[in-house]
Amino acid sequence: MLTETPVRRAASGGLAHGPTCALTFDDGPNGLDTLRLLDVLRERRIRAVFAVVGSQILSPSGIALDGTPIPSGADVLRRIVADGHVLCSHGTSFDDMGEWDALRVREDMLANLEIIAGAVGDDVPVPYWRAPNGSWGVTPVVAVRLGMQPLDVVNTVEDWVDQDPAVLASRLRLAMVPGELVLLHDGGGVRAGTVEAVAEVVDERLAEGWRFVLPEMP
Repeated sequence: MLTETPVRRAASGGLAHGPTCALTFDDGPNGLDTLRLLDVLRERRIRAVFAVVGSQILSPSGIALDGTPIPSGADVLRRIVADGHVLCSHGTSFDDMGEWDALRVREDMLANLEIIAGAVGDDVPVPYWRAPNGSWGVTPVVAVRLGMQPLDVVNTVEDWVDQDPAVLASRLRLAMVPGELVLLHDGGGVRAGTVEAVAEVVDERLAEGWRFVLPEMP
């Protein structure tokens, strides 16, 4: 049963032993950075939660400065789903929703669910909701009514401030708390440093017997 209290724990992982941690990524999809991150996760057989933003999904394809084709946001979202990751709605934009009334929140949530469905189809579930900027307001109440479990993450690496891979790797080692969620970003700016740090630290943790799981559900 869904609850208005945001989930903050990783699933136990059943009968297997060893520390668990759930990876969550905000503010995408984001072209090449998200694709590189998906490659990292696929190679390690890890599923994660991607909190996606409508305006990012609607971003068109393009060409990078070095001539590399950049896929559209919808194309990247389809890859996220095809790789078995779990979707989380993160609003149609980066606007703070903490002071919005319930009607405005509901309209935005429905609009983002429509954008997601337009890219990946109506049959792909969106079980989680995350408030932009961590400003919750009345959004948990509305999210539950729309069938989404609020998902909160207190362990972060502040990769919106710094993209130095060594700095982020050091922060990520501290932020990976057994049994909890950790927040990183694949969108909202250049995230190449985040991807590099994830690959380095996840490999270390796997070698130590950690397992990467999804968040728990109430």
